[in-house]
Amino acid sequence: MTSLRIALVTRGDRAARDEAEAASGRFANLFEALSAKGHDVALAIYDETFSEEVREQLLEVDVAMVWVNPIDQGRDRSDLDELLREVADAGVLVSTHPDVIQLLGTKQVLYDVRELGLGSDTHIYRSGIDLVEGLAATLATGPRVLKRQRGSSGDGVWSVSLDSDLPLVADSQLVVRHAKRGSEDEYVTFAAFCEQMAEHFEYGPVFDQAFQPRLAEGMIRCYLVKDQVAGFGFQQTNALLPAAPGESPPTPTTRNYFPETKPEFQQLKAKLETEWVPQMQELFDLSTQDLPLLWDCDFLLGPPDATGADTYVLCEINVSSVSPYPESAVAYIVRNLGN
Repeated sequence: MTSLRIALVTRGDRAARDEAEAASGRFANLFEALSAKGHDVALAIYDETFSEEVREQLLEVDVAMVWVNPIDQGRDRSDLDELLREVADAGVLVSTHPDVIQLLGTKQVLYDVRELGLGSDTHIYRSGIDLVEGLAATLATGPRVLKRQRGSSGDGVWSVSLDSDLPLVADSQLVVRHAKRGSEDEYVTFAAFCEQMAEHFEYGPVFDQAFQPRLAEGMIRCYLVKDQVAGFGFQQTNALLPAAPGESPPTPTTRNYFPETKPEFQQLKAKLETEWVPQMQELFDLSTQDLPLLWDCDFLLGPPDATGADTYVLCEINVSSVSPYPESAVAYIVRNLGN
């Protein structure tokens, strides 16, 4: 058995770095499992103000597993990603590598996989002009969901629909709901909404997907370690559902976690492992070794197929900071690190 030096990288301040203990907190189960196999595991608390210290720490390990959101209180990952590329070039296994995050971990993936079995009707807008022209056409087909290139916890995701059956013009009223916690339905004109969205192009393109009518039936999160499904999460998704008249916006629901053996999700597990992950690997030229040590794919239920069986629609892939995760994922991570 080969003993590895493993760093668990997450964001924090100076006090968090000075007091870091991998044996406690959200990584305690992973620390215990890896340590039980003889690996040397430590936290690597990161911040831009002491990034050189983190760089030196990571150059001394074999594996760096990273949990840092793409956007956090106005800060992005540009400094960290440069550091991680340098560390990876020095021979450290970095998961997830920033180049793989760019392929799988932004909303761009929804457009790239639109023709695959897990994809859906998705459009890309690279400018405000694109948005005006494209959204006018897609809204004519029904409600839409707009997604900013980067974001987390519902920030940068909106449902958009026409408030009447009349043809769309600049003054047409839209019903808009931001998925960010505490948001309520807004009624704005098409022209005003497009103007409001202009600021979001600083994060990159905006993506436009068809609204899934079965949204209220819940979202299935498939946790993967490399190319294997290692567990599931399920929650009732209500962030984009309208509030009942006179009531407050619906509160977020709890995600429940299940092992990879949960019977209800075996059809989805088989599709993901045998069809969709291999298709994405071919599309993006990724080997199994390139895939993240821990990532997840969120699915909504699509329309039943000709036989009445459920179909599934990809709504997001999370790669940058997958936490919490089901207990069943830990054993898969340990095995993929050589034991």
